[in-house]
Amino acid sequence: MNQQKSVWIGVNQEYDITRSVMETERIAKIIGFDQNTAKMIATAVSELARNIIKYAKKGKIIINPIQENRRSGIEIICQDTGPGIPDIEKAMKDSYSSSGTLGLGLPGVKRMMDNLEISSEIDKGTKVIIKKWL
Repeated sequence: MNQQKSVWIGVNQEYDITRSVMETERIAKIIGFDQNTAKMIATAVSELARNIIKYAKKGKIIINPIQENRRSGIEIICQDTGPGIPDIEKAMKDSYSSSGTLGLGLPGVKRMMDNLEISSEIDKGTKVIIKKWL
């Protein structure tokens, strides 16, 4: 695996969503993902970054190249200090939305990625970790 380092991006304005998407796609390609898969991973990050802005106003995204046994992949950690998700199970259901949107966000991200973990505490924030393996 190459020596690509982790990238940390503060997310507190619209531009940071774009930057997160571009960096994710760039790193995914360096790791070895094809164009379509790199774009899919970047789309998942776009959704999570948008959620940070919409619900928490600010947070951070950390993009990590990962290695486990003989496989390589990418891990993205999206963290905020917002209001938290009161019911994660409900938030993971298709067509559920707490803000009047289509409700495709978190379930869509889960479908695009190999792993998705969410932890959230009311009034403390939410942490979403997603992984995709080559």
